[in-house]
Amino acid sequence: MSRLHPGSENSGMGDYIQKFAASFGVHGMRRTTRVPNTRRALAVAEFARDQGKLDTFRSLTMDAHWKEGKDIEDTAVLRGLAAASGLDPDRAIQAADDPAYAKRLVDVRREYRRLGVGGIPTFDFGTEQIEGCQSYDVIADAASRAGAVRRS
Repeated sequence: MSRLHPGSENSGMGDYIQKFAASFGVHGMRRTTRVPNTRRALAVAEFARDQGKLDTFRSLTMDAHWKEGKDIEDTAVLRGLAAASGLDPDRAIQAADDPAYAKRLVDVRREYRRLGVGGIPTFDFGTEQIEGCQSYDVIADAASRAGAVRRS
């Protein structure tokens, strides 16, 4: 199985992510030792979208990675997540390696690049983009500079 970011297990990213999440009141995350290659999981997510099960699959997959420390590159894990989401696990695994779903992901990535999106999430305020998981204040300040009015 390919690894997207070899060597990332030695970085301080895991500590950073846990501290950042805690600043939002999110606790109990499993420390990840590496950044997974999410290509196959994203292909299954596209299959789930087609079946009307995207929200369930996405939620279970995020919990599997962030809370349970599961390897979402692993076929058995993806199969279990698909079944738990109400998807046919055999068809979901076929979708994970289906060139049509891979093309859909490439097309989405191409569209993101065209729009200037380099990270997830990206907030576009017209003249300014805020990229990556940022604090509420950073996003609110950018929205304010773009003319948004804060609700009371």
